[in-house]
Amino acid sequence: MQYRPFGKDRYPVSALGFGAMRFPVKDNHTVDEDAAIELLRYGIDKGINYVDTAYIYHDGRSEEIVGRALKDGYREKVRVATKSPGHLVKNAADFDRILDEQLRRLDMDYVDYYMFHGIGKAGLEDIQREKLFDSIEKAKQAGKIGHIGFSFHDNTEAFISICDAYDGWEYCYMQYNYMDVAKQAGREGLMHAADKGISIVVMEPLLGGRLANPPKDVADMMASHHLQRSAAEWSLSWIWNHPQVAMILSGMNSKAQIDENCRIADSAVPSFYAPQETAFIDQVQSVFAKRAVIPCTRCDYCKPCPEGIDIGWLLELYNDSVMHDNVGAPSFAYNTFVPEGHRAEDCTACAQCEDRCPQNIEISTWMPKVHETLKRT
Repeated sequence: MQYRPFGKDRYPVSALGFGAMRFPVKDNHTVDEDAAIELLRYGIDKGINYVDTAYIYHDGRSEEIVGRALKDGYREKVRVATKSPGHLVKNAADFDRILDEQLRRLDMDYVDYYMFHGIGKAGLEDIQREKLFDSIEKAKQAGKIGHIGFSFHDNTEAFISICDAYDGWEYCYMQYNYMDVAKQAGREGLMHAADKGISIVVMEPLLGGRLANPPKDVADMMASHHLQRSAAEWSLSWIWNHPQVAMILSGMNSKAQIDENCRIADSAVPSFYAPQETAFIDQVQSVFAKRAVIPCTRCDYCKPCPEGIDIGWLLELYNDSVMHDNVGAPSFAYNTFVPEGHRAEDCTACAQCEDRCPQNIEISTWMPKVHETLKRT
């Protein structure tokens, strides 16, 4: 296993972290606890020394299972991270109560890493308004947590604002892969955090599994390359090539996945890519981009929409479903995060956006197709 310095104490963290969000489940959708414990211990025995969980994972069961798995001497072999659920924390009292509940679930006196979960611009405003930076610092002073960080979902501007809002950040979680260099925090956010000395943990390295199972034209490209890497290995190694990245977090639910990811992690040292490998990934990105059917550049000149529709994002979700031959993740995002009343079906075809679109996209024609493709079935 490869190890990289992490946080202000430069802890040698395994380049591969174990995410406890996707434990194996039984037919009734409950966690197979014995299998989960066996897998987590197997990963630790392979050299993984960082375990990530959260208050909400597996309907609240993940933290308890992690706590059980780390008995019998395993707690001393790892550092543990969990997260404060922002949607449930309305004030400082909620913050303290839920942290204490999490420590009871984990059956631990303290947790090594504690973070604000999935924050963006609005989440930062909530933290500042309720003075939760004071709460998390008091928890650290009381010995309940060791290191302070955040996980992130929003855009680059919001990410940079969060990085700059608090001097106590030691680490952050961000979505990053070779198809997301201009999405979420993106490469600009990655570099900004690194410049500020904030250690970086990468989530969604395989874009919800889509980069591990690419469309046939991309798969054929990779199969013909002389290095003979799997699609997953190309994706993971590309991220580990970044010296700014301390760790990739992976939700592994089989020993085979652990073995494969550990093998890749063992050889993927910072800046090990040859120029030809970087150029090859650039070619892969180009092939994906050519699969997009709507020429939207997310310039947002189409805004504001009278119906409050985030036109650029919805067109991007549709393009993603086409590029990856997989509607799963875009559909989930559409039905989970796009409010009713502001979806593609709510377009009135007023065409105000089309008058402003520099790409001359017939947006009102695309909106019904977007909704039909992404709606929950």
